[in-house]
Amino acid sequence: MMSVMSIEKIVEQALQDGYLTPVMEAEVGRICDNASELSIEEYMALDRLMGALLTGDVVAVPRKQFINVMEELVLTEAIARVAEIEATSESSLDVGDIAAYALNRLPPLYATTEEGANYQRQRAKAEMQELIAQQVSAAISRNLDRPNDGTPVGGGKPTGNEVLRQVSTLLQAYAPHFEEKSQSS
Repeated sequence: MMSVMSIEKIVEQALQDGYLTPVMEAEVGRICDNASELSIEEYMALDRLMGALLTGDVVAVPRKQFINVMEELVLTEAIARVAEIEATSESSLDVGDIAAYALNRLPPLYATTEEGANYQRQRAKAEMQELIAQQVSAAISRNLDRPNDGTPVGGGKPTGNEVLRQVSTLLQAYAPHFEEKSQSS
């Protein structure tokens, strides 16, 4: 039997480590979805895991327990610059491509709490705003200079609605509290 990782092994690992990671959780879900019937051993292992989760002996690690403030800052800069360029030219740019290019050239600024994120935000605005702007500019230049053979990295020339959707998706992924924050300030 070709097994990536069995339910029993995953539960054993979780009990040993005290943590159930998102990858482990997804693998258990995949096994359960694909199995027509679980064995007694698998049911017993799942029962042990449920018990350990309920008692706190095993903690489920949330998917995203930290945020990279640099992503938020780069996205804000990229969105503003792309909007300026698209308003004054026929150029169409992919915010995701631009943000990824700039992020690969900037240091991450991780935080696990809102206070930590605020600290990182203030620090980055004071010390790195110029560097962020330079990297976003470089990303835009690179994006604009790419020969347009009809198939940009994004897979086609995005319409206004697609750009809006990209921005919305990126904001939801990278700055889930962005809306709350901008309304309270």
